[in-house]
Amino acid sequence: MQSHTIWGLTGGIGSGKSTVASILASCGATIVDSDAISRSLTAASGAAIPAIRAAFGDAAIDEEGAMNRDWMRARVFADPAIKDRLEGILHPMIGDSTQAAIIAAPTRWVVCDVPLLVESRHWRSQIQGVWVVDCSIETQVARVKARNQWDEDVIMSVIGKQASRLQRLRAADIVTFNEGLSLTELTQLVTTQSQRLEIR
Repeated sequence: MQSHTIWGLTGGIGSGKSTVASILASCGATIVDSDAISRSLTAASGAAIPAIRAAFGDAAIDEEGAMNRDWMRARVFADPAIKDRLEGILHPMIGDSTQAAIIAAPTRWVVCDVPLLVESRHWRSQIQGVWVVDCSIETQVARVKARNQWDEDVIMSVIGKQASRLQRLRAADIVTFNEGLSLTELTQLVTTQSQRLEIR
């Protein structure tokens, strides 16, 4: 089994973290996406669905048998206890799936794409470094409005429940400042940063 070098990639909503993850994949890193794992667990027939139904009732499951994300999002934002219950179901499953993906990674470099990396205590001991994608709050709001058509108060509520920019920057070993860059410019920046780490 090859030894892996594991980095955590994070950034606030609308920062461009997923785009940076794609660029790092093109640089030769294996990306382990915790959001994708979560979506798989909560999709129709996903491994977490029985526990979610048992914990929150049939209203938490949509007509297709997946977790009702809009229903759950509204309740998680309104009640920290519900957030804790949901995380208590999902986080162990996400952790197990993440570890399996890291073990199976075909490359030496593994980048774990984790939106709440800074907020989670257990992650720091699992990784060799923290890569933060940063931009202004104004840019976050504009990007999420364009992408998701959410109201600004909803976007600000999400931002308010994530680590602050300062908290992320304090935790960072590498920062990609994704403000006012074209995709070409962002690709060049991330590629240069990855070369310094000899990602391949």
